[in-house]
Amino acid sequence: MSRILISGLLALTCAGAWSLDAPIAWQARWNEALFAEAGRTHRFVLLDLHAVWCHWCHVMDEETYADPKVRRLIAAHYVPVSIDADADPALTSRYGDWGWPATIVLAADGTEIVKRRGFIPPEQMASLLQAIIDDPTPGPSVEAAAAPKTARSPALEPAQRAGLVHTYEALYDPAHGGWGEVHKYLDAPTMEYTLAHLDAPDTGKTAERRARQTLDANLTLIDPVWGGVYQYSDAIDWRSPHFEKLLAFQADDLRLYSLAWARWRDPRYLDAARALHRYLVEFLRSPEGAFYVSQDADLSQEVTGHAFYARDDGQRRALGIPRVDTHLYARENGWAITALCRYHDVTGEAAPIEEARRAAEWVLAHRALPGGGFGHGEVDLGGPFLGDSLAMGQAFLALYRSSGERHWLEKSRAAMAFIQARFKDPRGGYISAPPAAGASGVFREPVRALDENSGVVRLANRLRWESGDKRYAGLAAHGMRYLASVAREDRLEAEILVADAELAGPPVHITIVGGRHDPAAAALHAAALTYPADYLQVDWWDRSEGPPPSPEITYPALPRAAAFACTANSCSTPVFEPEGIAPAVRAAL
Repeated sequence: MSRILISGLLALTCAGAWSLDAPIAWQARWNEALFAEAGRTHRFVLLDLHAVWCHWCHVMDEETYADPKVRRLIAAHYVPVSIDADADPALTSRYGDWGWPATIVLAADGTEIVKRRGFIPPEQMASLLQAIIDDPTPGPSVEAAAAPKTARSPALEPAQRAGLVHTYEALYDPAHGGWGEVHKYLDAPTMEYTLAHLDAPDTGKTAERRARQTLDANLTLIDPVWGGVYQYSDAIDWRSPHFEKLLAFQADDLRLYSLAWARWRDPRYLDAARALHRYLVEFLRSPEGAFYVSQDADLSQEVTGHAFYARDDGQRRALGIPRVDTHLYARENGWAITALCRYHDVTGEAAPIEEARRAAEWVLAHRALPGGGFGHGEVDLGGPFLGDSLAMGQAFLALYRSSGERHWLEKSRAAMAFIQARFKDPRGGYISAPPAAGASGVFREPVRALDENSGVVRLANRLRWESGDKRYAGLAAHGMRYLASVAREDRLEAEILVADAELAGPPVHITIVGGRHDPAAAALHAAALTYPADYLQVDWWDRSEGPPPSPEITYPALPRAAAFACTANSCSTPVFEPEGIAPAVRAAL
């Protein structure tokens, strides 16, 4: 049974016009009118936060929300609102730990009463709804929000860092690969932190073993027919996939397998990257060149992912194609652009960077906001949202590194300026979205997401080195002080460790000095992009374009194109052949 979405509460509140046995009159917009209506009618607000691709969300629709007792309780006592989590990044930031589906019940004043994770069977749902009616006291799932705070130092304290590293070490699964005891997938921040330690003399061998074991295990989650990676395995052996394919996972895995190929030249990793790229452009790319959000796990209620994805290409297509969520969001496109650039960097293939450029131009034409930032979708009911401007800022910086074209660097700087103006909180960190006017209860205090704050820290820090503008160091420090203040040593928080590590020093830095149309300079640039490091700055300085991108460093005038490997204090002698770049970098470091 499909949801009935209406724009107002008229059908619910008009006397005599609403049957308690009718389908639930879900509201499709999250706004303050919900709480006003709940106050007038003495009801609670029931938030069903779901995802288009989510199998258990569909099951909850078909079973729980079709149950007559559940319907009657909701109709009599609740203002029901159903929101696609991908469409509302602010709600996703607030309640992402509780889904999907996430079931949140709030009082009319915006106070949280209950937060529940995952599928709730009809009987349990009816009991939960009745218990709230009988006693609306907030339950154990609700904790008082902590006041924003910030650490004095823009870095982790040594003991704090050691605690986070200890948890990272303890949660590794040496028998199966990956981190954690249940769900298995390629977690991007954790893998980035691991890959960053490959060259460390004391941890390099352990990091390589963990990285390769996890990358190898994750190969079982890549669809052997269409390509693309399933979301995760809910068993520790990596062989029990949830078959939905989210763009976020395609982008993360494409970046990571590209980096793995650059490092180890294992053909399995190149094959994985190619399979991910093929799926991305064949199934999730729109005719305009922008990228869609996700593909469902199931073809239908009758044909689930387990049955569908066991078939070959012809058998699948004879049945049909699982639904693709064709929304076009700036955030998801930023993720795709960054991944495509990395894939181009390590393979030298021309198509991926052209695909990245085309998507970037589409976002600029359809999602740009005044001041350098970006909206989320075609119509945003809230926002702007930090995630969109952050992802596009990262994407532009990736395009700059991959192409050497300076206008992309300027667009990344503009996105960072928008982030500073709209999302920097003087009390600490960067907020996911500004509170709505007249926000109630918990929604008066904006969310500060760890992953977004880590992303802002890393983007600002890289812009500091790319541009030579030291003001970015202050923006990075502002976010890092917040992360240091909220880091929990009992949880895996690799995104904080990665941000902290990158702030400790400059990236691997390679500059190509030569004309934009000089084949020798182009060959040097292509070789520089293959250097196996994620924290990597590659500049291409054509003297006809003015001063070098980072004016802190000067380069000699030479009669031929050359590359220089630089540290914070010095640069190498000129390198004239592509194969000499990697040895020069290693010597400089």
